[in-house]
Amino acid sequence: MQFVSTRGQSPAVGLSAAIAAGLAPDGGLYVPEMLPVPRELQAGATLADTATDLLAPFFAGDALEAALPSICHQAFDFPVPLRALGDSDYMLELFHGPTAAFKDIGARFLAGTLSRLQAGRDQDLTIVVATSGDTGAAVAAAFHRQPGVRVVVLYPDGRVSPRQAHQLGCFGDNIQALRVAGAFDDCQAMVKQALGDRELQAQVPLSSANSISLGRLLPQMSYYAHAALTHHAEHRRRLNLVVPTGNLGNAMAAVLARALGVPIGQIVLATNANAVLPTYFNGADYQPQASVATVANAMDVGAPSNFERLRWLYHGDDAELRAAFRAFAVDDVTIRAMIAAAHASSGELLCPHTATAVKVLQDLRARGAKGDWAVVATAHPAKFEAVVEPLIGGPVAVPPALEALLQRPAHAEPLSADYAALREVLLR
Repeated sequence: MQFVSTRGQSPAVGLSAAIAAGLAPDGGLYVPEMLPVPRELQAGATLADTATDLLAPFFAGDALEAALPSICHQAFDFPVPLRALGDSDYMLELFHGPTAAFKDIGARFLAGTLSRLQAGRDQDLTIVVATSGDTGAAVAAAFHRQPGVRVVVLYPDGRVSPRQAHQLGCFGDNIQALRVAGAFDDCQAMVKQALGDRELQAQVPLSSANSISLGRLLPQMSYYAHAALTHHAEHRRRLNLVVPTGNLGNAMAAVLARALGVPIGQIVLATNANAVLPTYFNGADYQPQASVATVANAMDVGAPSNFERLRWLYHGDDAELRAAFRAFAVDDVTIRAMIAAAHASSGELLCPHTATAVKVLQDLRARGAKGDWAVVATAHPAKFEAVVEPLIGGPVAVPPALEALLQRPAHAEPLSADYAALREVLLR
């Protein structure tokens, strides 16, 4: 199968080449030349087997095709339960991996692909990744001490939670953390510039582990397919989704899964005060903005990269795209109130991002929304103790895998929000 750029100015490549490159030469994001015909998916299969069947058409004819089952079984070795909250409300829990965030799933799959592509090569691959909180730790954990790979993580200094910052800097070895004097959008712009720097690439082979990477995006379809198939088999109804989103990668995975025939109903986007997407879906022109800091920091994105892929899927037709989705912004005051209210009423513990989605679903129900709905829980609340614990009046238990990372020493190198400074680091 071939993959092309969303900007249409780069030649088509195979999947391995698209994953290794991260970004297309013209600066666009790789997408399939056409959506494949999927295998028949079976309810009741394991998550790894669902992933294998769902992804197989994308890997057809690729150098990684034979390795796909083993990559899936290595990556998807922890649960992603769809838990009932009420008669028709559910929570899809994606935070049971090693760094307690949904990013573990795509990062571990990507590590499985790139480790195989790097085997036998003389020169190390440098993975450069921007993070608004969770991506960097998941990528670091997935690639830690993996031979032939170096990881450089950029994060906005002071704009991630203390535990997130500790995770980002606690690995060492082949993982380097850079705390950037700027916003996530600055980090993301610097990463994109590095990936497009041909002169740099000639000296230091680079790839990406952000959701711009197909190796991250495609496997994220799997948990949506697994949950929706299981739900449909039991209830004979489609599962509607509320997805908290910043860079649009997680939501784009749900959109692609639905386009492939997975029984997913509506997909509603929940954002924080960075309201670029809600503004667009309410009818205004798409206009990226400088991001603002919020308590749901992993969604502090003012220029969501995957919007290019969403537009590609809908052939650039803004009217059709706006008719297909709704998006709602939730401010910090409301996010905090939602965390406190959920715990007081039912003992539910929510991270700020999950609370954003819960609030949007609550509002949808108040407006008369019918059917079965799942909010997507993207991170464990223990990662945001400084926000959550004062609101619930007590501590949040830390999952064992996260606790182990917090016990390690951590260090991050300061960096100005300047591409020349990053380039110097990459050339070391």
